Amino acid sequence: MSGRKVMVRVPATSSNLGPGFDCLGLALELYNFVELKVVPEGLDVTVQGEGALEIPADESNLTLRAARRAFDLHREHPPGLSLRLTNNIPLARGLGSSAAAVVGGLVAANALLGNRLSKTELLRLAGEMDGHLDNVAPALLGGLTVAVPDGAAALALRLEPPAGLLAVAAVPAVNVYTPRARAVLPRDVPFADAVFNLGRVALLVGALTGDRLEFLAPAMADRLHQKYREQLVPGLPGVIEAALEAGALGAALSGSGPTVVALTDDPEKAGAIAAGMRETFAKLGLPAWTPTLAPDREGACTVETAAGGAICS
Repeated sequence: MSGRKVMVRVPATSSNLGPGFDCLGLALELYNFVELKVVPEGLDVTVQGEGALEIPADESNLTLRAARRAFDLHREHPPGLSLRLTNNIPLARGLGSSAAAVVGGLVAANALLGNRLSKTELLRLAGEMDGHLDNVAPALLGGLTVAVPDGAAALALRLEPPAGLLAVAAVPAVNVYTPRARAVLPRDVPFADAVFNLGRVALLVGALTGDRLEFLAPAMADRLHQKYREQLVPGLPGVIEAALEAGALGAALSGSGPTVVALTDDPEKAGAIAAGMRETFAKLGLPAWTPTLAPDREGACTVETAAGGAICS
């Protein structure tokens, strides 16, 4: 493998999608890039972009640990590695930065190994390392995914998002780390709330796959996690309401937050939706970045650079 190099592109993800707690995820066209090269000796880790001052540049680096996991499975021990990360996905904002790090490392190492690991094996490994199948599945597979554990295995069903669907994200300047977001959740939930979410998950998947987007607003309602996480995301109900009033088809907390994602199929409404959410956060003293993102339909892939940007090969 000496001298070989690969670049991998990994999309951001929005998990849960309202009622789909720990099982639904949507890949988005916001990308991290992982460049991994086998060198004669040593270790060189460089991080650019999001998290450049926070992500470790040593053996504890999450992407590097994922890559080594893949190498170790096949008893391959590169003499040295050069890892260069170019990150566009914000950290601890509910857009799957940790999942992208894990998936990027696994896919990059697997490419250097000649793709010996199948997508199913990569999904299982990524789920073990990250702990959140609803994030790693869309990062790996792209599109809309339903992912669940099945004993020691991981099951994932990739579905095609509707044509023209857009996700308007409101990313406030506050971090919400997953352990804290998990800590505020109750150990038990009322039976009625569980039934409520089961129905909404079915409605949401049906609406997205059956081109019945008029059902998205009620389908993205949730009783399992959003109300408990309001204490971590200032103004959450108001931001969701602002998105709906501006014409969003549906809106919900992205992952464990603090990002709120609103869905639309009308590009002309995207600006108003973004402005409504941004202004609501601003009233609480929180600046917010509000990109409009199309669903990513390819998932993690090796890329070649060209004049027009990165192209999946």
